[in-house]
Amino acid sequence: MPRRHIHVTGAAEDLRAALRALRTRMQVPTGFPPAVLAEAEAAAASPRLPDHDATDIPLFTIDPPDSRDLDQAMHLARRPGGGYRVHYAIADVAAFVTAGGAVDKEAHQRVETLYFPDEKIPLHPPVLSEGAASLLPGQTVPALLWRFDLDADGCQVAVDVRRARVRSHLRLDYAGAQQLIDAGTAEEPLALLKTVGTLREALEVERGGVSLDLPEQEVVETGSTYTLVYRAPRRVDGWNEQISLLTGMAAADLMIAAGTGILRTLGAAPDGVEKLRRSAQALEIAWPHHVSYAELIRSLDPANPRHAAFLLDATGLFEKSAYIHFADGSLPESLIHSAIADEYTSCTAPLRRLVDRYVGELCLAAVAGQAPPAWVKDALTTVPIEMARGRGKDADRESMDVVEAALLKDRIGQVFDGFVIDVKDAAMKKGVVHLKDPAVVGTVKSTQGLKQGNRVRVKLKKADPAEQGRDKVLFEHVPE
Repeated sequence: MPRRHIHVTGAAEDLRAALRALRTRMQVPTGFPPAVLAEAEAAAASPRLPDHDATDIPLFTIDPPDSRDLDQAMHLARRPGGGYRVHYAIADVAAFVTAGGAVDKEAHQRVETLYFPDEKIPLHPPVLSEGAASLLPGQTVPALLWRFDLDADGCQVAVDVRRARVRSHLRLDYAGAQQLIDAGTAEEPLALLKTVGTLREALEVERGGVSLDLPEQEVVETGSTYTLVYRAPRRVDGWNEQISLLTGMAAADLMIAAGTGILRTLGAAPDGVEKLRRSAQALEIAWPHHVSYAELIRSLDPANPRHAAFLLDATGLFEKSAYIHFADGSLPESLIHSAIADEYTSCTAPLRRLVDRYVGELCLAAVAGQAPPAWVKDALTTVPIEMARGRGKDADRESMDVVEAALLKDRIGQVFDGFVIDVKDAAMKKGVVHLKDPAVVGTVKSTQGLKQGNRVRVKLKKADPAEQGRDKVLFEHVPE
């Protein structure tokens, strides 16, 4: 699912101090208990390796250059009769983590890896997530190995998943992978990622789905102030994401057919779309009423700062997504993830997200025609609840508030142009303003009243990265 990516470079010590204070307020753990570390060390030394050997498949990974928690590796090939075969290996966390053990209990407390602009708080101890369980090149590791057969149009015609020993042969980052593909020097398994990814993108458009190509945001210190720089994603990011989406949709289908599973759903959000229309107006992005949300998203260029800001605002549509469980063939009424326009589940990031370990086991059982392990079925009702209390969105939102306050801290008293994108009280005296430049969102107060969608001039009254409340940035309406 779409996540904001914010990075801090340079010293920026006051900003880093504010982010440390944020983690303290959120009661984010600073390390792992000794019992968890000891159990993780022992598991790393003796994983449960499966019998099936797939180390002859020359898998490769594509991740940010500084990542070590590598959940996925892939290989793509042409099928003799036409079409394509995709192997997709997913880290097998259950080969290291014992249900009910210290590592497992800690993971149920943390739920997911938390990403802050200057630091990440991992779901599992690094000896596992960045070591023994990670699909790092050159090491033999247990994995859930998916195999997809696709036809010439990229449509799935067959799927299988099994436990296997795998070995990644090549580690790439996004820039390097894109460069090889663009130069025409990529070997066929990587070159086919463009072919298959492009076909899958066309199928996404056909079924009415939409992917958010979120830019990365980098906070760069310039003297005593900060600049927010957008870095647009590369095409290979989207092609890589299509393989993950393919797996999530296939996993959902397997569980639905078996009658037991956990899905990720998202209903339509008309109110959210209307709020986005106001955001588009604030950023001067034309959005005719006959143009759908999906069509608009596909028309935007993440390299354009205004478009990038809008794409980040659009992540709000995903806040109503939820995990739902079902068992014994009793399917829920709503199965669809509206942004993907199909049934979908999370299953490709088990090193960083708790639910994926359980979904992987459910899919293995479905393919084998067996009942899920007892520890999985016993947790069907609780894992969705635990995921709902995950704090990844809070970390993203609070971090952005801190960063925006840092960007504006030296501009108190300045007047900015913007649009009111929300009104917070019945008297219309408090709302949310989206500045035209910089693309910052903050609270605005007015003595004369606010109206959604109106252009306004606002004076910056407060910008305090260390503020404990949500109103780190506060504007005052300047009547014209």
